[in-house]
Amino acid sequence: MGCRTNVLHLLSDEAKIRKASPIKTTMKYFTDPNMVFLGAGMPSGDMFPFQNVSFKSVPLDDKGTPVIEGCIDRNVDNLEIENDVPLDLALQYGNSRGQPKLLAFLKEHMSIFHNIASDDWDLITTAGSTQAWDACLRLFCNPGETVLLEDYTYSSSVEAAVAQGLNCVAMEMDSDGIRTDKLEEMLRNWDTETQGPFPKLLYTIPNGHNPTGCTLHEDRKPTLVKLASQYDFVIIEDDPYYFLQMNKYGDPELKMPDDVDEEQWLKENLVDKLGRSLLEWDDFGRVIRLESVSKTFAPGCRLGWAIGPRYLLDHLWNLHEVSMQSTCGFAQTIINGMFQRWGQVGYMRWLLKLRNSYSTKRDFCLSQCQKYLAKSVCTINLPASGMFFMVYLDYRKHPKFSTDFCSDVDLLQEHLYQKFLQSGILMACSSWFRVDPTQKNTLAFRGSYASVDPDKMQRGIELLGSVIQTEFCLN
Repeated sequence: MGCRTNVLHLLSDEAKIRKASPIKTTMKYFTDPNMVFLGAGMPSGDMFPFQNVSFKSVPLDDKGTPVIEGCIDRNVDNLEIENDVPLDLALQYGNSRGQPKLLAFLKEHMSIFHNIASDDWDLITTAGSTQAWDACLRLFCNPGETVLLEDYTYSSSVEAAVAQGLNCVAMEMDSDGIRTDKLEEMLRNWDTETQGPFPKLLYTIPNGHNPTGCTLHEDRKPTLVKLASQYDFVIIEDDPYYFLQMNKYGDPELKMPDDVDEEQWLKENLVDKLGRSLLEWDDFGRVIRLESVSKTFAPGCRLGWAIGPRYLLDHLWNLHEVSMQSTCGFAQTIINGMFQRWGQVGYMRWLLKLRNSYSTKRDFCLSQCQKYLAKSVCTINLPASGMFFMVYLDYRKHPKFSTDFCSDVDLLQEHLYQKFLQSGILMACSSWFRVDPTQKNTLAFRGSYASVDPDKMQRGIELLGSVIQTEFCLN
């Protein structure tokens, strides 16, 4: 059990004055059959126009494993299994923390994959990581205050902070994620006159970083958590790509043998091979972790969860009650139905299938990059997790960089972007993800291997290489 510190002094003015909704405190009585529930304005479940919802899964592997099927009724008396959430409850105004049966499964899931440093943690559902990040900004930051982000990061995360009037400061990265040595130096020498107020919040995407594809090195994680305690800020660990950690480049797929203890084999070959969450070093109560089903089920589900100190999540709960109310009832009941029928071992088998699939996609993409992209001007990162790869170009070798493009990296980037489009290739400009707009010292484009079939991937990378050959006069 870790020794926690209280960070209530870091809450925003809005969060400090927001109280729990009195009417929401009555929800604990809603399912009590002995209570005549006259105290809340809720429609009757009999008025919902849905009798049931049905679903059918895809196979968990290529061995002919049966798919699972389920039908969830509106009435609790007609449920197939005890841990389903009936529609008349799932679609009703509900607990903003999430459906209890789903929460119980997720807490067990978290305990399997993460050795959380303290036992005062809790979990609350969200509408995905984007909503959760926006809520965390409101929870901790007043307009004009400072948040730290990796120097390139998910563009919507920056936009959410800027829209709330916050001062976004970039942290230096390399191929192993945040440079914690440079971060410590920046914090130690912080100048409020030139850099703004001292930061209250740090945002990081530790695995399969968007856009760079890098993964935070394990050796840097305890240092990062220690810095949060030393310099009094909170870390938001946004980790939607956690389960897209892949096999080593070129390694064969991980196949579970027949006649083994499935749970033990999956622990040794999946759970124990994954990187660790910052929560595992958080003896200080400084980390809120965001997870999501966007990459493990589907992004349209808009279902995720935040994990952290219970008392901080209570404040997030208060915000949910006056904003999104609760996560979509259909998403909660269907995904919970899948979880309950799979069980923890079945879900781990699905995660193993994702790991193998993304490893194969990544390996093929990188093989095409090595084949078609000129090494004299191109550098390709080797992502160990996630969906993204970056193509870095040596802008100094473009024959017209100092003339037609006035030594402006962004002008050259826009020119190349248009050339790629004209050739039928869409790559994302690195400048779209840049936190500090004045740092124009990188020419790079982000690609993704997640949803492109091999034939299109081969053709796309070949076209990309052809445009680069022409533009840099390498023919």
